Amino acid sequence: MAGETRREVLLKADLLGRVERVHSSGEDHVLRRTDAAVWWLRPLARRLAAREARALRALDGLDGVPALLAWDGRALQRGWLEGRPLQVAGVTDPAFHAAARRLLGRMHRRRVTHNDLAKEPNLLVRDDGRPALVDFQLARVHRRRGRWFRTCAHEDLRHLLKHKRTYCPQALTPREQRILARPAWPSRVWRRTGKPLYLLVTRGLLGWRDREGAGDRGAA
Repeated sequence: MAGETRREVLLKADLLGRVERVHSSGEDHVLRRTDAAVWWLRPLARRLAAREARALRALDGLDGVPALLAWDGRALQRGWLEGRPLQVAGVTDPAFHAAARRLLGRMHRRRVTHNDLAKEPNLLVRDDGRPALVDFQLARVHRRRGRWFRTCAHEDLRHLLKHKRTYCPQALTPREQRILARPAWPSRVWRRTGKPLYLLVTRGLLGWRDREGAGDRGAA
């Protein structure tokens, strides 16, 4: 289109590809390019992007979740949500955390679990103070609300409540405290077995960091 401007800002680049913030036709979106991944991780990068695309498609129209714009098997485009990662905003208002829990509940009603809410950058504080969830690479769309769905949903909620405990512990209810005290069995097994290897690979090999700033959340 004549007169169209396109501007790209690199948000993240690692062995799994590149993530860019693209400004085009007066709007911003996020572009995840799996073709920029190293060859031996390209299948994994595309699998993760496909999971994200499926989850965003299932959550289409849900306020507080990026819109899926395109996915062609190699590049994923999603809408841009303006806001700050939780660890940057440091919100202590109980109303925000209550709103985040309601958003999570609406997501679960569509049988989608996020599975990566332990990371604070995946919870955004938008400019108007409302919450948003990003980075759905590990998300799952469940066929039914069975035992595995309930286990994953419990862990989503528990991780969300851990952030509430960090920023406004005085607002935790007795029920929320009980949820925090009871991690599901996959979480207990993960901490003892998988997590040390995960940290070795993601931090040592891939150079990931869980508490990065807005650049990291832009990779969602």
